[in-house]
Amino acid sequence: MSITVIVEFQAKPGKRAELLRVLQDLIEKHGAGLPGYLGSVRYEAIDNPDVLVEIAEWESVEKRKAHIDKAMATGVFAPLTELMGAPFRATVIRQVY
Repeated sequence: MSITVIVEFQAKPGKRAELLRVLQDLIEKHGAGLPGYLGSVRYEAIDNPDVLVEIAEWESVEKRKAHIDKAMATGVFAPLTELMGAPFRATVIRQVY
């Protein structure tokens, strides 16, 4: 069963556009063709100019976890963390039947 991941990014003040650009670059380089990654969409928070939200679809919790573990170990997310004013918050959900 697929899962949806809602990730909230808090950019440093005035850095949301740069954070979005870096996030999109990372997705292009490390997301396309990634096992289990089904795609994602990014949104801006209307009431907060420093917040980005990504909603991503994954085939499974396990495939997402494998990707996150590898990305953390290799420093793939370092360019993002430099632009963030707080740690990102991820909520993993799946549809209830």
